[in-house]
Formats: sequence, structure tokens, C-alpha cells
Amino acid sequence: MVDIAERFVDLPAGIKPFLAAPPADVIRWTVGEPGFDTPQSIVEAAIESLRAGNTKYTRSEGSLELCEKSANRLHQRYKIPATTENIIITPGAKQALLYTFMVCCEPGDEVILLAPAWPSYDIQCRMLELNPIHVPVNKNNFHPNLEAIKSAITEKTKMLVINSPNNPTGAVYTPEEITKLLDIAKKHDLWLISDEIYARLNWTEWDHLSPASLEGGAERTIVITGWSKSFAMTGWRIGLVSGPSTVMQAMGKLQANACSHIPSFLMDAALAALEPKIDDAVAEFKRSYITRRQILMDGIDAIEGLSMPEPEGAFYGFVDITKTGMDSTTFATKALTDAKVQMIPGGLLDGGEGFVRISYACDENTLIEGLDRIAKWLSSI
Repeated sequence: MVDIAERFVDLPAGIKPFLAAPPADVIRWTVGEPGFDTPQSIVEAAIESLRAGNTKYTRSEGSLELCEKSANRLHQRYKIPATTENIIITPGAKQALLYTFMVCCEPGDEVILLAPAWPSYDIQCRMLELNPIHVPVNKNNFHPNLEAIKSAITEKTKMLVINSPNNPTGAVYTPEEITKLLDIAKKHDLWLISDEIYARLNWTEWDHLSPASLEGGAERTIVITGWSKSFAMTGWRIGLVSGPSTVMQAMGKLQANACSHIPSFLMDAALAALEPKIDDAVAEFKRSYITRRQILMDGIDAIEGLSMPEPEGAFYGFVDITKTGMDSTTFATKALTDAKVQMIPGGLLDGGEGFVRISYACDENTLIEGLDRIAKWLSSI
């Protein structure tokens, strides 16, 4: 009997089991889905592109205009030294991440992840026979434990992955921390993946800092971002990766032979999202997220047995449930069945036991109703 590749037999599913759409009477706090529609001008740009006949093959890395405008945006907003030639537009940021692991690592290499980490990092490593090394962050604020990272490095370590603002914890690393993480990568000659998909969703007093913008950073940092979170375009599947020319040349060959390119007409939608007028919509999204974040913080603070470090960015709260006496899977399962609220158990992520992840990207009424249900459920037991 012909069988599948052994490495896929026991491949973990990550948080997928808790992402299934629940019944209509359940409050859904699980999906990292902006609670807004895509701005209409972006939608119209895609429609007009279709009508114009942009349904043919085009440049594999993305249109020259889109790559140039994306490079300019990265340089102007974050001082990342991106150029038209070292940008690739990918079918979502997740695909860009997979490409990076494939191009920069060999089977058996070790990849350091800051735990708890978004589960796709771990799973993609396992798919490619890389060894994910989970290094716990500081649990009081979910920021990197620099000494623990240094201690985890071995002769097999090839890469360090950072994600700030962070999914699942909401942490935003300080400029000093980003600088020190880059210093570690330089000292040990490591690739540095910087997942910056939530860069514009930063609620701290310090600005987002990309390690690629720092001295010695561009030559070893691969920046991954995309259109999904900032522009409410999750289902459009448009990502971006930028890095050193050797990496991008190899990645260009990979994309050309893996998927050719993203749909041609979606490139015009991505261009429309980079127009200055869309910044007004993004600013409105951000104001709403900040309001919802405060609702979540106040609500969790009022529920006995729950606590939460202040979410600094993205749109997630990582809630400590240890005082309830339940493990995270039990808590999330009972919350679903008894309180009709769906959330992600932190125990599904290495280093996340004792917590649950809540997405506050949903509308305010959904957030308030969910908090009320959780409070009544916990008080009843």
C-alpha cells in the first residue's frame, strides 16, 4: 500500500481544531480576522482590473509597479532598505514564511522560536524536517528572554524567528530588544526572520522597529508582511517578502515553479491599498481596535480568576486562566459548551499552557457579550 511521507503522519494541526466556525449562537473569539470590510476602493480596483482583462500570466515576483511601490512603502515607513528587485509578492504571508524556511535552511537545522509562538512556524519547520527550538519568553509581559535565547543556540542553529507585534501574546518588542536580538543573530551568524504582518497595529509609546533597518541587519534579515491585517484583506491572500538579493533570487525561482504568481488582477487591488487615501481607513480601524482593547482589558480585570498582561499590539489578548484550576484545553472546551464562547487554548502552543488567546478584532457588541457570558459562567462554577 503506497503511503504518505512519514513526516506528515503525525504533523500537528496547531490551532486548526478550534478555528472551525461554531454554531450561530456562539461568540467567536478565535480568528485573527479584522472586524471590518475591505475598503471599497480596493474592491473596485480588483473589479476594474478584471474588466480590463488582467487575467493573464505576468511577472512571477509581482508587477514591477507593485514591487516598486511596496519597496518605497517599506523604506519610507520603516527605513527598510528594500528595492524593487528584492521584493516578492506571495500568496499570503504564510507562503512567504514557507519559502524562507525552504531557501535558508537544510534538513536538520535548528530554528529558534520565541514561545508561545504562532503555530505555523513550528509546523512548517516540521514539514521541512527542520528542528524548531522553543525558547520561553518572559511570562510577565511576553517579551524575549535574551539570556534564554543565547543559551539555546548550538552549532546546528541556523535561524531566529521574531514576530512583533506578536501573535498570540500581543507583545511589541522594544527598540532595545530588537537591537539585541539582531546582535545575537550577528554574533552567531544566524538568519533572522522578522514577521511584521502586524507592524501598523502597535499601541505602544515606541514605534515599530524592523531589524532590517539597523546597521548589519539588512544582510541577514528576511522581512515578511502583507495586506491581510492592516487593510482587512485576509481572504485576498496577498503577502510580501523582502531580503538579501541571494535569498530573493532563489525565492524567485521557487515561486515561479510553485505557483507562478498571485492572481494578476489582485496586484491592482494591492496597489490600490497602498494609496494615501487608504491610510484614513487604516487609522479608523486602529481607533476601533484601541477601543476594543480597552473593553477587553476592563472586562478581564473584572472577572475573578482571570488576568491578562496589557496587549501592546496586534489584536490579541493572552489571558492567564491558571487561577480557575483548569488547564487551557478544558477551559476553552467548557467555555464553548457552557458559555457559548469560542477561544484558543494556549496549551496547543509550546509554552502557552495556562493561557487562552482572545481575538478582540470582533465588533464591540460581540466582545461585550462574550465577556458577560464568561463572567456568568465562571461565577456559576
